[in-house]
Amino acid sequence: MTDRRWEAIVIGGSAGALRALSTILPALPADFPLPIMAVVHLPPDKQSVLAEVLQAKCAMRVREAQDKEPIEPGTIYFAPPDYHLLVEDDRHFALSYDAPQLFSRPSIDVLFESAVDVYADRLIGIVLSGANNDGALGLEAVDREGGLPLVQSPKDAHSTAMPLAALAKCPTAQALSAEQIASFLKSQSHESET
Repeated sequence: MTDRRWEAIVIGGSAGALRALSTILPALPADFPLPIMAVVHLPPDKQSVLAEVLQAKCAMRVREAQDKEPIEPGTIYFAPPDYHLLVEDDRHFALSYDAPQLFSRPSIDVLFESAVDVYADRLIGIVLSGANNDGALGLEAVDREGGLPLVQSPKDAHSTAMPLAALAKCPTAQALSAEQIASFLKSQSHESET
C-alpha cells in the first residue's frame, strides 16, 4: 500500500464526517507533501466555517478552494457550499454551479471523477461517514484507474449509508477507522520524501 508515490488525496463525507476529519487532518504534519481536496455536504444557504474550524486544529494550511486557483502541495482544500469542485487538467480548480448530483452540490462523485482524470493511479480516494450514496461512483473510478480506495469503516462511522454504499460499489476498498486512515496518511509524508 505504501510502495507508490501518490500525488493527491480526495476525501468526501456528509453527516458525521467532521468528526472523522477532526481525527484525520490534525494528525498530518505541516510539511505533508500532498494536496488534499475535500467535499463535505453542507447547507447551501450558509457560509461555511469548515476551513476555519479545521485550520485551528491542523498544522497544514486549510482553505476554501477558489475558482481557477492552482492546486498546491501541503494544502487542504474544501469545496465551498453550493458549488461543485473540479480538478482541471492544468491542476487548477474549477467551481461549477451545474445541477446537484444525488441531491448534492458540491458532489463527492464530481470531485473524485475529475481528480481521477488528472491524477489517475496516483490518487488516494477516501469516503467518510455520510447519509447518502454520493462518493460510491467516484471511489469506484479511483479504483478502476489504479488509485487507492479507502472507506471509513461503517463500525467507526457516525452515519453508515455512505461507507456501505462505497464498499458495495467498490468492494476492493479497504475499510479503516478514522485513526487508521490518519496513521496511513501520516506514513505517506515519509514515503513521498524517499
